[in-house]
Amino acid sequence: MAAHNGSSPRHGGSHFSTGARPSGRTASSHAPAPRPGATGTVGTGRVSRRTADATRRASARRGATHRARAVSSSQRRRRVPLAAIAVAGTLVIAALVAFVLVPALLPSGDAGDRPAVADGTEVTFTVPDGSGAGAVAQILYDNGLIDDQSAFLSEIRRTESESLIKSGSYRVVAGTDDTDIIELLTTGPNASTATLTVPEGYTVSQVAQAVQDSLGISADDFLAQAKASNYAADYAFLSAAADDSLEGFLFPKTYDFSGAQSVDADTVIRAMLDQYQAEVGPLDLDAAAAALSSRYGIEVDGYDVLTMASIVEREAVTDEQRPQVASVFYNRLAAGMRLQSDATLTYSLGRAATADEINTLDDPYNTNLRDGLTPTPICSPSLASVQAAMEPADTSYYYFYITSDTAQFSETYDEHMRAYS
Repeated sequence: MAAHNGSSPRHGGSHFSTGARPSGRTASSHAPAPRPGATGTVGTGRVSRRTADATRRASARRGATHRARAVSSSQRRRRVPLAAIAVAGTLVIAALVAFVLVPALLPSGDAGDRPAVADGTEVTFTVPDGSGAGAVAQILYDNGLIDDQSAFLSEIRRTESESLIKSGSYRVVAGTDDTDIIELLTTGPNASTATLTVPEGYTVSQVAQAVQDSLGISADDFLAQAKASNYAADYAFLSAAADDSLEGFLFPKTYDFSGAQSVDADTVIRAMLDQYQAEVGPLDLDAAAAALSSRYGIEVDGYDVLTMASIVEREAVTDEQRPQVASVFYNRLAAGMRLQSDATLTYSLGRAATADEINTLDDPYNTNLRDGLTPTPICSPSLASVQAAMEPADTSYYYFYITSDTAQFSETYDEHMRAYS
């Protein structure tokens, strides 16, 4: 079964004909060492006194030079540890500056870069995972909630609160004292971003995409979990669900999961089924189905009523129109006529059906060619549509033409064509 993956559908009108007349919907070198020179004369084996004196003087100079070089080398060896000590000392001083002096000397910043927040204004901000006190102070300052980052950090050190700050989303009223803000940050988030809004008329596939966009849960994971058989044991109303589908049962509403320790596809689905039970359960669809069967001379059950409500949801524009749209479809069923709702094939295809598809495509959801209701609901209907499907208006209409601007209900095909043209 294909499901609609597009944007929330709106209406351009449902089209009926005696011959199924369709229409569309509205990411170093090393230098060699010098060769030492030889001293003395060759041949006689004797050395003159002048030469000997010169030799002694040269030897003395070489000795002095050697001693000087030895002293220099010794001094260098002594200076190396002293240099290492100096470097280490510099690092210690740098650390003291970075971790002790700098926070105390943080500038207040450029006030022109900060939002102008009046006292009493509620501000929402988020502390990312792993944020230290300095990062939190910057966030608060940037949001106009504190004027002095160094004072805020001093208060955090005084209260030994840095390791207690919790990540998450917060709401803080501008003008709140630093101590109270710190207390809130150590208590935990008080603002929710874990919300999911499911509009009326969404399909299961559209709900899956909304869950991915809002909660970060993979749409594929959601669809794999969204099977009626996974929940039928806990929700009796799913016993009649066809094709193992939860279509129609994921109640449209805004859900807040901020209090949950973890949120996965199962968490979301159960919340929606719980809401369906709370909203639709008291209406007793089975009892309504029995009354409708008697009134129209047809056989319908509670699941059929939900299916009808989903079709009404996709065809009507206003709540006032829903009971009348429901009456048209029930009247057609009673008269052995096909529903001829373009919305049903659009659901199956996941896009607007063409005129040719409406007239020729053999699809279980093509109510232009198939008798009766669709195998499953085609969306999650609003409560107003459910109520309309339970208690349709008492009319003799068999046709309607609805756009965002107009609604025309007709008893005959000729009247319908005049309204349509």
